[in-house]
Amino acid sequence: MTSIRTTRIRALLVLSTICLGILATADLVAGPQPNQVHRLSEDLTPVGAERAGNEAGTIPAWTGGILEPPVPYEPGDHHPDPFIGEQALFRIDAGNLEQYREFLGTGQVAMLEKYPDFYLEVYPSHRTAAFPERIYEMTARNAARGALAEYGNAVVNVAEGFPFPFPENAHELIWNHRLRYKGTGSIRHINMIAPTRRGAFTEVLMTVTTTNPYYEEGATLESIDNHLLMFRREITAPPRLAGASLLVYESLNQVLQPRKAWIYNPGQRRVIRAPNVAYDSPSGATDGLHVSDMTDMFNGALDRFDWKLVGKREMYVPYNSYEVHSNELDYDDLVRSGHLEPGYLRYELHRVWVVEATLKEGQRHINSRRTFYLDEDSYQILMTDHYDSSGGLWRYSEAHPINFYDVPVFWTTIEVHNDLNEGRYAAFRLDPTKPVPPFNMDMDMNDFTPQALRRQGRR
Repeated sequence: MTSIRTTRIRALLVLSTICLGILATADLVAGPQPNQVHRLSEDLTPVGAERAGNEAGTIPAWTGGILEPPVPYEPGDHHPDPFIGEQALFRIDAGNLEQYREFLGTGQVAMLEKYPDFYLEVYPSHRTAAFPERIYEMTARNAARGALAEYGNAVVNVAEGFPFPFPENAHELIWNHRLRYKGTGSIRHINMIAPTRRGAFTEVLMTVTTTNPYYEEGATLESIDNHLLMFRREITAPPRLAGASLLVYESLNQVLQPRKAWIYNPGQRRVIRAPNVAYDSPSGATDGLHVSDMTDMFNGALDRFDWKLVGKREMYVPYNSYEVHSNELDYDDLVRSGHLEPGYLRYELHRVWVVEATLKEGQRHINSRRTFYLDEDSYQILMTDHYDSSGGLWRYSEAHPINFYDVPVFWTTIEVHNDLNEGRYAAFRLDPTKPVPPFNMDMDMNDFTPQALRRQGRR
């Protein structure tokens, strides 16, 4: 009798657990939406943004983005500004902050309040985001097939394009960011600085070589074996760091298969498996101002946080940052104590998705909460508010994007992570002294192995 009762209790407990799991993930299972696909050529853009402008006329309609390079432009150039000579509409600073607060994020307000010489120059809005036609075609196909899996930690039945052009929850939006188009392969020359409070800094130069199997024509989730991208990073300066290399296999489902990483240490002259390049593990040479899942504003696993879609709002956000992309600027022009020189930064009014991530009970991360602001037209995360373990605002990150119109692809030219407590920041920028290489380079997969890392280090 006792055995029967115990069995029944166990069965009820299992059923309850299953039911709770279903309820907990009910908002994640939007599933395919084939009946809406026609909207991607009607009232929505091909990736799911509203085509129409806003009622006030301060946000224009999307008419295709920038599809042709302006004159003059040659491949390898640091993309001339198509809006050169355009005047700012107004400036937001600590003195008039209250007038514009409803259009600002918490981190922006904190920067304006902390630094009297920081300001936002707001320019006319231009919806420049665009992607290749094939990406639009594959996004439409994904809309009819794609779905979340593994409690939102994975996607299924998608390939090449944005997975969820009709996002209904936070997980779908974050996956749109993670799987947005960035070309099939590229070599980016990137500078990184982490100035002291007084503004002193040493440039760290690195070459980042990337291949993106997900965006190879004909790719499927099965054929790419859970690999979203692979990248190899070699530090080339300063001399004390030169030669250090990192190889990473970025997985789609990082819970099922955590990202793999190897490092080459020139002092030891050998390749070793990196034990943890995920979540909040510190990024090299950033003085602790940057951790792994802050790369590309967010590139981590989703499992340690509860995710909430707050909604969509109009905000003044970094956009069309061609001036700071220029090869006529160096870091001496840009670096100021506490923040970059705001006169080179451009902000525009755009619609953004707001997503909150709150650390789950029992999980560990340096952030108790983060708020992400995603561009409606590209799903690029433009701003992030980072909160510490006590719930106070700690860091504020900005991504300054442009349309790389020779592809086209909408991506970041400079990324800045501000530590409000330390009064310091880390900034990553395309190296202005180097040509900008193409984004659709044919890569040899043999260059993305631990053996290749070893060969590179010994040259």
